[in-house]
Amino acid sequence: MLRACGIVKSYPAPSGGAIRVLAGVDLEVKAGQLVVVTGVSGSGKSTLLNVAGLLEEPDAGEVWFGAERVSAWSRAARSRARGRFIGFVFQSFLLLPSLTALENVLEAARYTGGREPATRARALELLEELGVLERKDHYPPQLSGGEQQRVAYCRAVLKNPPILLADEPTGNLDDANGAVILERLRGCARAGAAVVVVSHRPEAARGADAVWSLRTGALEPG
Repeated sequence: MLRACGIVKSYPAPSGGAIRVLAGVDLEVKAGQLVVVTGVSGSGKSTLLNVAGLLEEPDAGEVWFGAERVSAWSRAARSRARGRFIGFVFQSFLLLPSLTALENVLEAARYTGGREPATRARALELLEELGVLERKDHYPPQLSGGEQQRVAYCRAVLKNPPILLADEPTGNLDDANGAVILERLRGCARAGAAVVVVSHRPEAARGADAVWSLRTGALEPG
């Protein structure tokens, strides 16, 4: 379902030149698979996820969704592909502070029928499943970190995306809330999604179909 082939990515170095973060990385995730990528802070895990999710362009390499080489599409087409195919779970939540919890979840369907009754019902169902339905009318600053992450998860899966990318989804959570999110991600894979989790927590790898470690710009068996 998701293939990143030969991904190269560098960033300008403060002293001049460039720092190569990804050096020809290949990553393949099939539908129904959970793949975990580990690595120390600064190893390029988030960069790999951003490139695979079409948030950043690689210096070289290709990204495929199924049989489509989406990295070759125009910026507008890539944006539409993100909205159609991908759900993101970010470590820092990235909830919009001016929107309620429910409105943040519905943002995932803003351009694809976010106001339809069925979409709203789905959003409410997810919030109830994650134990935050009573907080649906609260704004992010009024929510705890665990509540914000659960709302962010609901936003990511609202449209049942075939690809789910999670960047340190438990990094700001206690063990109990972290376990909830990890189990939900495993459930998404069991339901047929291609799931990639970037994490430094060992428990994230439990039940994974493959575990990779990102070191010096390359993926190694983890």
